[in-house]
Amino acid sequence: MGVAGCGKSSVGAALSAALGVTYVDGDDLHPAANVDKMRRGVALSDHDRWPWLGQVAACLQNSAPVIVGCSALKRAYRDRIRGGVQGEVAFVHLSGDRDLIAARMAQRQGHYMPLSLLDSQFAALEPPGPDEAVTVTIDQPLPDIVAQILGHLSGEVA
Repeated sequence: MGVAGCGKSSVGAALSAALGVTYVDGDDLHPAANVDKMRRGVALSDHDRWPWLGQVAACLQNSAPVIVGCSALKRAYRDRIRGGVQGEVAFVHLSGDRDLIAARMAQRQGHYMPLSLLDSQFAALEPPGPDEAVTVTIDQPLPDIVAQILGHLSGEVA
């Protein structure tokens, strides 16, 4: 989980390979109206996100074990996801500063989420506490991020 451009897709794919489980990009679960809205540079409202969060929960419930990359910016969003799944859901917050993430977003090609919406993502973000997620900083190489996450998931890191 995390704001746009934090590396959810890259980290999710790498974790998928390391764990041998499927990775689903939460962006692919958005209804077309949400994608169109973001493509036009309009931030999603809570009302827009609610059905999408239900789709994320359904994917987690019906395809477990699975990794889903999803912004899950607010605690209420994470609660919605957890509430739609019978079983455990582990959140990993990919955390980085705005300048690093903006630089990454400026370099990516073909994604519908414009850089102009990054500030709205940070404004909506309610960073999870240790009671609901593992937080990993993204200012390190991808293999180190994955190793750190795997360590947390296996209980090797407190």
